[in-house]
Formats: sequence, C-alpha cells, structure tokens
Amino acid sequence: MTTRPVLGAIGRRTALGLGATLLATPALRAQGTGGARFPERPIRLLVPWAAGGTTDIQMRALAEQAARRLGQPVIVENRSGAGGILAAQQLLNERPDGHVLAQMPISVFRHPQMASRALFNPLEDFTWVIHVTGYLFGVVVRADAPWRTLAEFLDHAKANPGRVNYGTPGVGTSLHITMEQIAGTRGIEWTHVPFRGWSENATALLGGQIQASADSSGWADLVQAGRLRLLAVWSGERAKRFPDVPTLRESGIDIVSASPYGLAGPKGMNPEAVRILHDAFREALFDPAHIAILDRFDMAPMHLGPEEYATFARKTYEEEGAMIRRMGLRL
Repeated sequence: MTTRPVLGAIGRRTALGLGATLLATPALRAQGTGGARFPERPIRLLVPWAAGGTTDIQMRALAEQAARRLGQPVIVENRSGAGGILAAQQLLNERPDGHVLAQMPISVFRHPQMASRALFNPLEDFTWVIHVTGYLFGVVVRADAPWRTLAEFLDHAKANPGRVNYGTPGVGTSLHITMEQIAGTRGIEWTHVPFRGWSENATALLGGQIQASADSSGWADLVQAGRLRLLAVWSGERAKRFPDVPTLRESGIDIVSASPYGLAGPKGMNPEAVRILHDAFREALFDPAHIAILDRFDMAPMHLGPEEYATFARKTYEEEGAMIRRMGLRL
C-alpha cells in the first residue's frame, strides 16, 4: 500500500545557487487595479498549526524572506486545531484582494470527503498561489520505552488491543491516516489521540499519557538529545540526520508519506496579485536563510507555480478521495 508519489525535490546546492541569484532581483511591487500598488498593506499568513512546531517555524522563516521582496510585513496568524483545516475555512470569510493567504495541508483535500457536511470545496473555493515543500514524518517513543524497533512496537500493540495510545497533530492528517493504514496492515487496534501541535504531542508522550507520537520532524532535537527514540521515518530514503533509522518500507510497511503543501488565497484573486505573491514567495523559498530551516527539519523545496499547483490540487483531491472511500474513513 503506497501513498501518492512525492514531488521531486531540488538539491540543496542547486537551491542555494538559485536563491543567491534570485536575491539580486528588485522588490516585487507592481501597479494593481486603479493605480494602487500591491501589496498596499501587510499580508496575513494563516498557519493552521500551533506556534513553535515544524510548520510554524518554517512558515515564519518563509514569511520573513517574502516580506523583504514584497516591501510589506507578512504576519503569521496561528489557527490550530481541527486537523489543519481552520486556516482554509477562514479564507472563505476573507476578501480576495491578495492580502490574506493560508498554508494548505493535505487535510484540506481530505476533510470535505470525510465529513457529513463539507465546510468548503477545495477545487472551487480557493486560489492556488504556490506549492512550497513537504515534511519528514516519523514515529517516536520515549527513550526509556522497551521497543527498539518499529516491529517490536507494532508487535506490542497487536498483543495489547486498545491499550496503546498514539498522538498526531489531528484527525484526518497524514499522520493519523498513515497510522491507521499501518494498523490495518497488521490487524492492530489502538487509540488515536489528536493534538493541536507538536508541543502538546511531545508533552503527552514525555509525560506517559501516550505511548508513541507520529509527527513531523519537530521531534528531531529531542531524539538527538536522547529523550526520544525514532523508530522509523516515512520518507522514500533515510533522513540525512538519522542515517541509522529505517524507513517504513525498510520496516516492512510499503508506505511513503511526505504530505506536501503550499499557499492559497480566497477564490477570485486578481491574477496580477497572484503573480506578485508567487514570485516573492518563490524567491523566499530558495533564499539560503529559508533553505537552512528546511535542512534543519530534513525538508526540501517542492516548487509549483499557480497553474501547476491547481492541477496538483485536483489530482490530490481525487487520489485522497479514492483512498478515503477504500478505507471507509468518516469523521
């Protein structure tokens, strides 16, 4: 069982070179409708995860670099909870003037197909601006846990139905879906505990309220500090910083998951505003300062422009819907 193919990544050296070249370009400001310059005020960037987590840190680094190109601040607003859909939902209430964007996790494509009443239609309600990157996911346990490998942990979970709790960033996220896929392949019954972000997830794990966490690489520092043990990563290849940790495939689970994401705005945005925003965030994506943050979390640039991203959104919606129907997933 294999999830959607992960977008191709650009090598670090290439990205750094491109970033250095793009830095030489002038600020991306242009005349908008009626002679007004765009952007004419700060850009609000809605991030549907809690402050301090992997996505929040990466988005803030991206926003800082984009602001340099746009000549206006890019202000991050955290809207955590509900499995990462609150920022997208907020876009429905915003004017399509280009001054509000949201990070769009893959749960945006899943939630409408899992809910009894869809809150939005991802194919009609948004303007796709730029695809940015994807995560390194993994399963971690406390360093003093008895399981040295993922296989040992899964064997324990199977032998103790209903007694193992695992945490994720929310219902319908890639972490939740993949953990249930893993359970399905091994006949495991365990309990999903959703949190609003890695900080809450880590606190519960370290405090013993849950036995494992499935999350993006915010766990890396605690793993390197010897407080957590990384059992497996979900990437196609082993992570650079954790070469001794096997992938899911190497652990006998035929899944690769990176949950790629980007930025979108309300539907009906002016194409010129979309172009300006895309160009600014593309330069920010490849800026060496932002690349350093991606490297910190073992992430990579996955750039798509507005038209490519819209095509990607349609394909993702169809693929995720097929998986949801196959697994019988409902909220």
